[in-house]
Amino acid sequence: MITNRVLLVDDHPITREGMRFLLETEGDIEVVEVAGSVQEALDKTARARPNVVISDLSMKGRNGLELIKDLKVLHPDVKVIIVSMHDEMLYGERVLRAGGWGYIMKEDAADHLIGAIRKVSEGKNYLSPELSDHLLKRLGPGSDGIGGSESMLMQLTDREMEVFELTGQGKEVHQIAKSLQISGRTVEAHRTNARKKLGLPDANAFFRYAVRWVESGNLVP
Repeated sequence: MITNRVLLVDDHPITREGMRFLLETEGDIEVVEVAGSVQEALDKTARARPNVVISDLSMKGRNGLELIKDLKVLHPDVKVIIVSMHDEMLYGERVLRAGGWGYIMKEDAADHLIGAIRKVSEGKNYLSPELSDHLLKRLGPGSDGIGGSESMLMQLTDREMEVFELTGQGKEVHQIAKSLQISGRTVEAHRTNARKKLGLPDANAFFRYAVRWVESGNLVP
C-alpha cells in the first residue's frame, strides 16, 4: 500500500530519473511528479498533493531554500528533504531554519534517502549523525555557538551565501546574475553586504576569501 507520495525537484533530468528509479523499488513510496525548477515544483505540488518533496539546493533562478519557505506557507503539511552536494555543516542549519525536515549529501542519497522519507513522514527530522552532533554542540545547552569564520558565514543571508559561493568558484558578476536570474547591480549589492558582514576591507579580499573557502572543500578558511 502506497503511504508516501513524493515529488522530486532537480534541474538535472538524469539525477531526477536516478532518484525516481531508486524510490519506486519501494512498495510504500510513489513518485507522483518531477520538476526542474521551484515554480514548476510549486505548480505540481498544488496538483499532485505529495506529502514529501525531495529537492536539490542549487538550481537556476530560485533555489531549494526558497522552495521550502514557499511550501511552508502554501502547503504547510508538505515535508521537504534537501539532497545536495553542498556541505551539510553549513547548509544543513539553513535548511532547518527555513522549515526543511531533512538534509542528505548527494553522495549518501542512495543509502539514506528511503529511510529519510519514512522518517520525515512520521514527523521526525532526518539528519546525518555528524550534522546532528554539530548542531547539538553549536546550539545545545551551555554552548555559546561556533565562533570565528563559520559563525561569520552564518550571518549571511541565503542569497548572499549563494553569491559568495559562486564568487569563490571564479564566476564573474554577469555569470552570477545569469545563474541566479537577478541583475548585475543586485549581485554587486549582495557582494558588498556579504563583504561587510565578513569584515573584509575590499572586493579583492572578499574574492580571495571566497576562493579559499571553495578550494578548501567548503571548510572555514
